[in-house]
Amino acid sequence: MIKNFKPLILFLFILAVMTSPLLAQDTDLSNNRASLFKLSLIIGSAVITLAAAAGIFGQAKAISSACEGISRNPNSGPHIRFLLIFGLVLIETLVIYALLISIIILMVKWGQYV
Repeated sequence: MIKNFKPLILFLFILAVMTSPLLAQDTDLSNNRASLFKLSLIIGSAVITLAAAAGIFGQAKAISSACEGISRNPNSGPHIRFLLIFGLVLIETLVIYALLISIIILMVKWGQYV
């Protein structure tokens, strides 16, 4: 059980260390555009980070399951390999969509629409 919480604790520690400079800055309420831009940077980076992590875990699980299935039944290797490649393409497509969404979040000119 503790073994599963180690990556989460490490992630939260790294997140706290990386966001501490943002928390240490002065809060000026008249500069809403800058704070909105900072928020968009945080959200954009969080989106691509979570999508990449989910994609990595999904691909690892798919590859290990496919190798296990082929080792149990070598005659079904071509079918399992096709489904593996198809699944990996779909997982990678989702990660690319998340990258595009984060790029859109980061590239919007927030000052014009506020």
